[in-house]
Amino acid sequence: MLTAKQKNVLIFLRQRIRSGLPPTIREIAQEFKVSSTGTVRDYLKALCTKGYIILSEKKSRAIELTEKAMLNIPIIGQVPAGVPVLAVENVEDYFNVDKLFAQQDELFFLRVKGDSMIGVGIMPDDLVLVKKQPIARDGDMVVCRIDGEVTVKTLRNKDKCFYLQPENKNYSIIPLTENSQIVGKVITAVRKYV
Repeated sequence: MLTAKQKNVLIFLRQRIRSGLPPTIREIAQEFKVSSTGTVRDYLKALCTKGYIILSEKKSRAIELTEKAMLNIPIIGQVPAGVPVLAVENVEDYFNVDKLFAQQDELFFLRVKGDSMIGVGIMPDDLVLVKKQPIARDGDMVVCRIDGEVTVKTLRNKDKCFYLQPENKNYSIIPLTENSQIVGKVITAVRKYV
């Protein structure tokens, strides 16, 4: 079990490592307003002993998270969207949030406006997580800039003609032109109900 302070240090380490660079001992001391780097070293040793991090003695930014330290959310059974059945609460697997967000790629969220992607389950006000990249493949869901406007659609290629396909039959396809630019690829969508 972690103490409250050790948990806070671990959360800080996760955030800094997720943003690309582990903190130094002095940066950790500054974050937690601790005057002694020895106190920080004690916290790090405890996290290391408990299996949450790996430390390298010879480097200033050599803190690595172990699998145990990753933010894993349990996937508990299945729930039908149709007829209600008794849910058996057995953990099927874990969804590793840190691995999703710890990529070195540039990631950003966009809030979806409109209903052109409801056919693939993306509803108005959902957040889409986008990996910034200028290219994509046929069938990828992309964020594209067209004449200064940004949209989320499925990229399609038919006979070497690229176009954006909405996932709602009430909308028309959008041909790509020299004024079109792929901003990134959609990785996942997030919906908040509360």
